[in-house]
Amino acid sequence: MGPYVAAVDQGTTGTRCIVFDAGGRPVASAYAEHAQLTPRPGWVEHDPEEIWEATGRVVREALARAGQSVSAAGTPAAIGITNQRETAVLWDRRTGRPVYHAIVWQDTRTRDACRSLIERGTEPMIRDRTGLPVATYFSALKVAWILDQIPGARAHAERGDLCFGTIDSWLIWRLTGGPDGGIHATDVTNASRTQLMNLRTRAWDPDLLALFGIPPAVLPEIRLSSERYGVTRPDGPVGAAVPVSGDLGDQQAALLGQACVRPGDTKNTYGTGCFLLQHTGAAPVDSQSGLLSTVAYALPAGIAYALEGSVAVAGSAVQWLRDNLGVIASAAETDAVAASVSDSGGVYFVPAFSGLFAPYWDMTARGVITGLTRYATRAHLVRATLEAICYQTRDVVEAMAQDAGTRLSALRVDGGASRNDFLMQLQADILGVPVIRPTVSETTALGAAYAAGLAQGIWDSLDAMSRHWAVDRTFEPRCPPAERDLGYAEWKRAVERARGWLPADPGA
Repeated sequence: MGPYVAAVDQGTTGTRCIVFDAGGRPVASAYAEHAQLTPRPGWVEHDPEEIWEATGRVVREALARAGQSVSAAGTPAAIGITNQRETAVLWDRRTGRPVYHAIVWQDTRTRDACRSLIERGTEPMIRDRTGLPVATYFSALKVAWILDQIPGARAHAERGDLCFGTIDSWLIWRLTGGPDGGIHATDVTNASRTQLMNLRTRAWDPDLLALFGIPPAVLPEIRLSSERYGVTRPDGPVGAAVPVSGDLGDQQAALLGQACVRPGDTKNTYGTGCFLLQHTGAAPVDSQSGLLSTVAYALPAGIAYALEGSVAVAGSAVQWLRDNLGVIASAAETDAVAASVSDSGGVYFVPAFSGLFAPYWDMTARGVITGLTRYATRAHLVRATLEAICYQTRDVVEAMAQDAGTRLSALRVDGGASRNDFLMQLQADILGVPVIRPTVSETTALGAAYAAGLAQGIWDSLDAMSRHWAVDRTFEPRCPPAERDLGYAEWKRAVERARGWLPADPGA
């Protein structure tokens, strides 16, 4: 069974700790939600202190459930971190207190700043150096907003008193000592999502720092995804000095956890959003179809890149049905409700709550429901919501085929919503390719555990790690091609209704 590796998966809606054995099997886990703070329309924030408190709680609970004693040989051999990407936090390195709430990846307050950069003609340079378009999604403008809007923040940052990081940096710093010698670092996958790292040199880019107005003194050190960062404080939540030796952004962690370690391997994670990544090899691929070029992982044995299509709203659309409309009582209910009707009754739902991400990158888009008639029922709306998740995934798959020059042969799936059999069959029908679900669905945490374990010699190679991947179920497409393509054409019409909803000029 042993040795064990603990993985902290800090996500958009909550934090999970899972303990894995050397066979890549989960031994125990614990989970805690945290508050979603929305002080204004389009603003989404998290309390970093609440996230840290929740992290400590789930680590202690998961280790206790695994039957491990902090003083015995059962103490984890390593800890890996994986996190919601792009979410930006700035804190005082002397006191450990955040300067402001963490600004979440879904937040759109920087829309006007994005527009200004585009109008100044800077987007081609930014995209060339980072692989990313100018969008509210990424971290650079979020931290610039904090520096400019919080009194005294910029002056403190320029003196070197503040630390910037994505959530992984915040947790690593706190786990390894905080103000008393905590390690201020991030890995290359998270750094590649800030819009401040040069994708080819894998270093902070001086021109981008100047463009966004970010003082170099606040930046974490960029490290490999699998290496020893430091050790946890014995008086911290782990209760011992354990190496923190893995760090990946959540979607890259899922790619590794899905054993997508060869060019062409592709996975989709179904969570708050949908994130489809395709391994592209040892060099970045410049997308011509609205996708992101990003680092897949960086290991001592080498680096890998990926193409990514990010969908902002997937599982959160189901939450909206539950929490805002009261259409369903729980997410688990969607399977039976959607299956109670043979189709969506002509209803299409484009959940562009935060604009549209890949491949459209339209900050002016907003959510629409089209095709409503007196015939439409609650069940049709629920089914249309699940179809929206699948159609948005197909949008990304079509763009990826254009960039890669080859069609997808199969899709590996993971994340909470992948356990919905109806949704996965619907995905296979809408894509027209097999959808493969592994036995371990929490592949994000598993990828972080693999990265940590590789650094500590628990697994000696990617091949050794990959041998643990196993299929739970394969969903074969059943929908006739003509019916599939007709439904997709109608979806594209609905997307056009959603696009450009907000005026291009905010003063118009």
